[in-house]
Amino acid sequence: MLSVSVANSPEDFNAAGVLCGALGDWDAATHQANGIAPEIVTGLFHSQTPASLADRFSGPHSAMLLARWDGAPAGCIAFEPFDETADEIHKFYVDPAFRRKGIGGRLMQDLLAVLNARGKPRTLLQTSLYMSDAIATYRAFGFGLCAPFRPVPDILRPTEIFMSRPA
Repeated sequence: MLSVSVANSPEDFNAAGVLCGALGDWDAATHQANGIAPEIVTGLFHSQTPASLADRFSGPHSAMLLARWDGAPAGCIAFEPFDETADEIHKFYVDPAFRRKGIGGRLMQDLLAVLNARGKPRTLLQTSLYMSDAIATYRAFGFGLCAPFRPVPDILRPTEIFMSRPA
């Protein structure tokens, strides 16, 4: 059935790279359907490789969780420090073939357990208003809208949502 573990091998990050690539393709296509060039979205948010994911999310203060369903990669979520008071969630994605099985909720639950143990008072995230399933999951776990915590290019300002959650 479902297992969730910290990505720590090249194979794990290759699987995460495939999932993150699918997230990027979906995000770019969705923005394009709404008049935003896919290269903008891809360049800003989805230019990672398995190696760059490993470099970014396998340090002592960051991690990527990988969900597997019967051994098949099904979803991922990652975090890294934002500053001394907050960690930031990235790369939350569940493959469409595995949705409605509780994978997103389990990934979020396991990630928040790790973040709560780190003791920072807040968790932040940036997402797109087109990611309604992800936003519903974030809300279910206590995230609410907040002021932008980083600059966004003018063309993306109407589509970007910033959320936070107290510890």
